[in-house]
Amino acid sequence: MTLEDVARLANVSTITVSRALNHPDKVAKSTLERVTRAIEQTGYVPNMLAGGLASRRSRLIAALVPAMTNAVYAETIHYFSEALKTSGYQVMLGECGYTEESEHEIVTTVLSRRPDGILLTGVKHTLECRRQLMAARIPVVETWDLTTTPLDVAVGFSHERLGESVIDHFVDKGFTKFASLCASDRRARLREAVMKARLTRRGIAGLTFAAVPAPTDLRRGREGMRQLIEQGVNGAIVICSSDTLAHGAMIEAQAQGLSIPKDFAVFGFGDQSFAAETFPALSTVRIDRPEMGRRAAEALLRRIDGELLDDPVVDVGFEIIERETA
Repeated sequence: MTLEDVARLANVSTITVSRALNHPDKVAKSTLERVTRAIEQTGYVPNMLAGGLASRRSRLIAALVPAMTNAVYAETIHYFSEALKTSGYQVMLGECGYTEESEHEIVTTVLSRRPDGILLTGVKHTLECRRQLMAARIPVVETWDLTTTPLDVAVGFSHERLGESVIDHFVDKGFTKFASLCASDRRARLREAVMKARLTRRGIAGLTFAAVPAPTDLRRGREGMRQLIEQGVNGAIVICSSDTLAHGAMIEAQAQGLSIPKDFAVFGFGDQSFAAETFPALSTVRIDRPEMGRRAAEALLRRIDGELLDDPVVDVGFEIIERETA
């Protein structure tokens, strides 16, 4: 259905239909009602890109996350989307996986839809992807990480500082045995590498590793914990790259008759809604996901309006949450 079809059914000109869509307050009530009925009857969907050629705005924002099933990303996108809706924007969500190559593929597709802005998860991209994003000349906000050289704006936290802070926290508490249960995504691996280096600097040798594929789930948490137990790990704190892995690790340990935190301490990442409700309650790192989503939306809207930000890097920080498992 086209604008002409709606005009014909409503017995008005195409200019009147366009005015009714874009400036309904300037159309007589009876005419507006006829146009509205015609739109409902035809199922017509306005072409917002064509209608916004003068402003060159599509009112569409693309948001790319590694996995839609990951609750930590979903919550960020929820608050990001809610903040944008109040300014008349809609969010198109894309799942880009955990590799830079898969992100590049979906960025290519997304940019062909001419979004007004784009949200990316992470700050590492292929060279070709960076070139495409810069050539598109649209605002870009990178989240869930920080860099001193963002494509445009970065809203997140330092995984390096987080890894160091976690190790310092537990070494200062007297822990001497450490194990890592880590998923195969770049940011998790970065934290793991930083923690290993920090342990060396603190005079503690060795970090036992168990690796599982991303995205994480309870089954992989149990599998990773079995790997650690089979390697002879005991009396250690198991630092997991997600709360989901940590929960699975707790289940496996308890299934094997082990006690937490007596035989193992367990530490997660993300402070998901279930973390405080596990038995025992899960110690973890809290990231303010609502704040990240809102700040990312605010920064993107300001950039869409052509505003230059005083500081294009927004650090939302992190917090170590002590509960019963560690």
